[in-house]
Amino acid sequence: MANAASGMAVHDECKLKFQELKAKRSHRFIVFKIEEQQIVVDKVGGSTESYDDFQASLPSDECRYAVYDFDFVTNENCQKSKIFFIAWSPENSRVRMKMVYASSKDRFKRELDGIQFELQATDPSEMSLDIVKGKSHLSY
Repeated sequence: MANAASGMAVHDECKLKFQELKAKRSHRFIVFKIEEQQIVVDKVGGSTESYDDFQASLPSDECRYAVYDFDFVTNENCQKSKIFFIAWSPENSRVRMKMVYASSKDRFKRELDGIQFELQATDPSEMSLDIVKGKSHLSY
């Protein structure tokens, strides 16, 4: 299952944890990293963890992929959830890693069926909670 463009395989645990997040809602977020030519799970956030916990789990100098299950209540008082895919590529990460993550992103995202929004961020401000809320078309 290697990606022809980048040679990246996706570890089965990535899809398993994503299904648990999507179907069972047992995780709030999952952070993925590329390690030894495959995408693996780096960290799983429990269902009670906050967006701040999620942001704190992203390294300041290394790229990562992440999914975040954002819960909200609509203006009609309905409980909803949207799954965000975040491509984290901080400015001070290595250029080679940025290229590897960029070339593998689309194929990896296709493996995770159920992504509703995508964000690309090089700085925490580019993926603030306000941006997530805005993408979800929320008004509080």
